[in-house]
Amino acid sequence: MNFKKKNFYERFFKRPIDILFAFILLITLSPIFIIVGLLVRVKLGSPVIFKQDRPGLNEKMFKMYKFRTMTNEKDEYGILLPDSKRLTRFGRFLRSTSLDELPELINILKGDMSFIGPRPLLVQYLPLYNNRQRKRHKVRPGLSGLAQVSGRNTLDWEKRFDLDVYYVENVSFVRDVKIILQTIKKVFIQEGISSKTSSTMEPFKGTNRKKEEL
Repeated sequence: MNFKKKNFYERFFKRPIDILFAFILLITLSPIFIIVGLLVRVKLGSPVIFKQDRPGLNEKMFKMYKFRTMTNEKDEYGILLPDSKRLTRFGRFLRSTSLDELPELINILKGDMSFIGPRPLLVQYLPLYNNRQRKRHKVRPGLSGLAQVSGRNTLDWEKRFDLDVYYVENVSFVRDVKIILQTIKKVFIQEGISSKTSSTMEPFKGTNRKKEEL
Protein backbone atom coordinates (compact mmCIF):
# COMPACT_ATOMS: atom_id res chain seq x y z
CA MET A 1 0.00 0.00 0.00
CA ASN A 2 1.38 3.44 -0.94
CA PHE A 3 1.88 5.82 1.95
CA LYS A 4 -0.23 8.94 1.98
CA LYS A 5 1.61 12.25 1.80
CA LYS A 6 0.69 14.06 5.01
CA ASN A 7 -0.04 17.75 5.30
CA PHE A 8 1.43 19.99 8.03
CA TYR A 9 -1.44 19.37 10.46
CA GLU A 10 -1.22 15.58 10.06
CA ARG A 11 2.57 15.51 10.42
CA PHE A 12 2.99 17.71 13.46
CA PHE A 13 -0.28 18.31 15.30
CA LYS A 14 -2.92 15.61 14.84
CA ARG A 15 -1.20 12.88 16.86
CA PRO A 16 -0.06 15.14 19.77
CA ILE A 17 -3.60 16.52 20.03
CA ASP A 18 -4.96 12.97 20.15
CA ILE A 19 -2.57 12.01 22.95
CA LEU A 20 -3.29 15.12 25.01
CA PHE A 21 -7.07 14.92 24.86
CA ALA A 22 -7.24 11.12 25.20
CA PHE A 23 -5.20 11.42 28.41
CA ILE A 24 -7.36 14.25 29.76
CA LEU A 25 -10.61 12.43 28.94
CA LEU A 26 -9.44 9.13 30.42
CA ILE A 27 -8.78 10.88 33.73
CA THR A 28 -11.88 13.08 33.63
CA LEU A 29 -14.23 10.28 32.64
CA SER A 30 -12.76 7.60 34.91
CA PRO A 31 -15.81 7.65 37.26
CA ILE A 32 -18.07 6.99 34.25
CA PHE A 33 -15.76 4.17 33.14
CA ILE A 34 -16.13 2.52 36.52
CA ILE A 35 -19.91 2.94 36.68
CA VAL A 36 -20.49 1.68 33.13
CA GLY A 37 -18.09 -1.21 33.70
CA LEU A 38 -19.97 -2.31 36.83
CA LEU A 39 -23.34 -2.06 35.06
CA VAL A 40 -22.08 -4.08 32.10
CA ARG A 41 -20.79 -6.77 34.48
CA VAL A 42 -24.14 -6.98 36.28
CA LYS A 43 -26.45 -6.75 33.25
CA LEU A 44 -24.45 -8.47 30.52
CA GLY A 45 -21.82 -10.52 32.31
CA SER A 46 -18.14 -10.83 31.59
CA PRO A 47 -15.87 -9.97 29.97
CA VAL A 48 -16.81 -6.34 30.47
CA ILE A 49 -14.52 -5.15 27.67
CA PHE A 50 -15.12 -6.46 24.16
CA LYS A 51 -11.88 -6.91 22.22
CA GLN A 52 -11.63 -7.53 18.52
CA ASP A 53 -8.91 -7.39 15.87
CA ARG A 54 -9.41 -4.50 13.45
CA PRO A 55 -7.22 -3.19 10.61
CA GLY A 56 -5.74 0.21 11.33
CA LEU A 57 -3.22 2.52 9.67
CA ASN A 58 -1.79 0.83 6.56
CA GLU A 59 -3.94 -2.21 7.45
CA LYS A 60 -1.84 -3.02 10.52
CA MET A 61 -3.92 -5.09 12.96
CA PHE A 62 -4.72 -3.91 16.48
CA LYS A 63 -7.07 -4.89 19.31
CA MET A 64 -10.00 -2.49 19.51
CA TYR A 65 -11.63 -2.06 22.92
CA LYS A 66 -15.32 -1.38 23.60
CA PHE A 67 -17.75 -1.99 26.42
CA ARG A 68 -19.75 -5.04 25.50
CA THR A 69 -23.35 -4.41 24.48
CA MET A 70 -24.55 -7.94 23.71
CA THR A 71 -25.16 -11.11 25.67
CA ASN A 72 -23.59 -14.46 24.79
CA GLU A 73 -26.94 -16.16 24.26
CA LYS A 74 -26.77 -19.20 21.98
CA ASP A 75 -29.28 -21.51 20.36
CA GLU A 76 -29.62 -25.23 21.10
CA TYR A 77 -26.71 -25.95 18.75
CA GLY A 78 -24.35 -23.62 20.57
CA ILE A 79 -24.44 -20.98 17.86
CA LEU A 80 -24.70 -17.34 18.89
CA LEU A 81 -28.12 -15.82 18.33
CA PRO A 82 -28.48 -12.92 15.82
CA ASP A 83 -27.36 -9.47 16.98
CA SER A 84 -30.96 -8.31 17.30
CA LYS A 85 -31.62 -11.06 19.86
CA ARG A 86 -28.46 -10.47 21.89
CA LEU A 87 -28.60 -6.67 21.88
CA THR A 88 -30.44 -5.82 25.10
CA ARG A 89 -32.20 -2.63 26.06
CA PHE A 90 -29.18 -1.67 28.15
CA GLY A 91 -26.90 -2.45 25.20
CA ARG A 92 -28.99 -0.21 22.97
CA PHE A 93 -28.66 2.55 25.55
CA LEU A 94 -24.87 2.21 25.56
CA ARG A 95 -24.77 2.40 21.77
CA SER A 96 -27.23 5.27 21.44
CA THR A 97 -25.19 7.34 23.91
CA SER A 98 -21.86 6.07 22.50
CA LEU A 99 -20.80 5.06 26.03
CA ASP A 100 -19.73 1.71 24.60
CA GLU A 101 -17.02 3.55 22.65
CA LEU A 102 -15.27 5.02 25.71
CA PRO A 103 -12.57 2.30 25.96
CA GLU A 104 -11.40 3.33 22.51
CA LEU A 105 -9.74 6.28 24.25
CA ILE A 106 -7.13 3.70 25.27
CA ASN A 107 -6.66 2.82 21.59
CA ILE A 108 -6.17 6.50 20.81
CA LEU A 109 -3.58 6.89 23.56
CA LYS A 110 -1.73 3.82 22.29
CA GLY A 111 -1.66 5.17 18.75
CA ASP A 112 -3.99 2.56 17.23
CA MET A 113 -6.66 5.16 16.54
CA SER A 114 -7.34 8.88 16.29
CA PHE A 115 -10.30 10.91 17.49
CA ILE A 116 -11.33 11.51 13.88
CA GLY A 117 -10.91 9.14 10.95
CA PRO A 118 -12.71 6.31 9.14
CA ARG A 119 -14.22 3.84 11.61
CA PRO A 120 -12.20 0.59 11.99
CA LEU A 121 -14.16 -2.20 10.33
CA LEU A 122 -13.99 -6.00 10.40
CA VAL A 123 -10.89 -7.87 9.24
CA GLN A 124 -12.92 -10.01 6.84
CA TYR A 125 -13.85 -6.94 4.81
CA LEU A 126 -10.25 -6.34 3.69
CA PRO A 127 -10.36 -8.59 0.58
CA LEU A 128 -13.68 -7.04 -0.48
CA TYR A 129 -12.48 -3.44 -0.91
CA ASN A 130 -11.73 -2.01 -4.32
CA ASN A 131 -8.61 0.11 -4.81
CA ARG A 132 -10.32 3.36 -3.90
CA GLN A 133 -12.00 1.99 -0.80
CA ARG A 134 -8.65 0.70 0.49
CA LYS A 135 -7.51 4.32 0.79
CA ARG A 136 -9.50 4.53 4.04
CA HIS A 137 -6.53 2.76 5.69
CA LYS A 138 -4.05 5.48 4.79
CA VAL A 139 -4.90 7.31 8.03
CA ARG A 140 -5.54 6.06 11.56
CA PRO A 141 -9.11 4.88 12.11
CA GLY A 142 -11.24 7.18 14.22
CA LEU A 143 -13.50 7.21 17.24
CA SER A 144 -15.79 9.18 14.94
CA GLY A 145 -15.60 10.22 11.32
CA LEU A 146 -17.21 12.01 8.43
CA ALA A 147 -19.48 9.03 7.65
CA GLN A 148 -20.66 8.86 11.27
CA VAL A 149 -21.80 12.48 11.33
CA SER A 150 -23.34 12.15 7.85
CA GLY A 151 -25.75 9.36 8.67
CA ARG A 152 -23.82 6.64 10.50
CA ASN A 153 -25.54 3.25 10.08
CA THR A 154 -28.35 4.67 7.93
CA LEU A 155 -25.91 5.12 5.03
CA ASP A 156 -25.23 2.32 2.56
CA TRP A 157 -21.68 0.99 2.36
CA GLU A 158 -20.87 2.76 -0.90
CA LYS A 159 -21.71 6.17 0.54
CA ARG A 160 -19.83 5.46 3.77
CA PHE A 161 -16.69 4.50 1.86
CA ASP A 162 -17.00 7.56 -0.38
CA LEU A 163 -17.07 9.76 2.72
CA ASP A 164 -14.16 7.88 4.30
CA VAL A 165 -11.98 8.38 1.23
CA TYR A 166 -13.02 12.03 0.93
CA TYR A 167 -11.86 12.55 4.51
CA VAL A 168 -8.53 10.81 3.87
CA GLU A 169 -7.91 13.06 0.89
CA ASN A 170 -8.95 16.23 2.73
CA VAL A 171 -7.73 15.95 6.33
CA SER A 172 -7.56 19.32 8.07
CA PHE A 173 -7.76 20.76 11.58
CA VAL A 174 -10.92 22.71 10.77
CA ARG A 175 -12.63 19.62 9.36
CA ASP A 176 -11.69 17.57 12.45
CA VAL A 177 -13.12 20.23 14.77
CA LYS A 178 -16.34 20.36 12.74
CA ILE A 179 -16.70 16.56 12.89
CA ILE A 180 -16.12 16.57 16.65
CA LEU A 181 -18.83 19.19 17.17
CA GLN A 182 -21.21 17.32 14.87
CA THR A 183 -20.45 14.08 16.73
CA ILE A 184 -21.39 15.64 20.06
CA LYS A 185 -24.65 16.82 18.52
CA LYS A 186 -25.39 13.37 17.06
CA VAL A 187 -24.78 11.72 20.43
CA PHE A 188 -27.29 13.99 22.12
CA ILE A 189 -30.02 13.49 19.51
CA GLN A 190 -29.15 9.76 19.21
CA GLU A 191 -29.41 9.65 15.44
CA GLY A 192 -28.30 6.97 12.98
CA ILE A 193 -27.84 4.13 15.47
CA SER A 194 -29.46 1.46 13.31
CA SER A 195 -29.78 0.85 9.61
CA LYS A 196 -33.19 0.55 7.96
CA THR A 197 -33.12 -3.26 8.09
CA SER A 198 -30.82 -4.11 11.00
CA SER A 199 -30.30 -3.27 14.67
CA THR A 200 -26.68 -2.39 13.82
CA MET A 201 -25.41 -2.47 10.21
CA GLU A 202 -25.70 -5.09 7.50
CA PRO A 203 -22.45 -6.94 6.71
CA PHE A 204 -20.39 -5.58 3.83
CA LYS A 205 -20.40 -8.12 0.98
CA GLY A 206 -18.34 -6.24 -1.56
CA THR A 207 -18.85 -3.21 -3.73
CA ASN A 208 -21.57 -3.12 -6.36
CA ARG A 209 -19.57 -0.72 -8.47
CA LYS A 210 -16.98 -1.84 -11.00
CA LYS A 211 -14.88 1.29 -11.02
CA GLU A 212 -11.53 1.04 -9.26
CA GLU A 213 -10.40 4.63 -8.88
CA LEU A 214 -6.78 4.96 -7.83
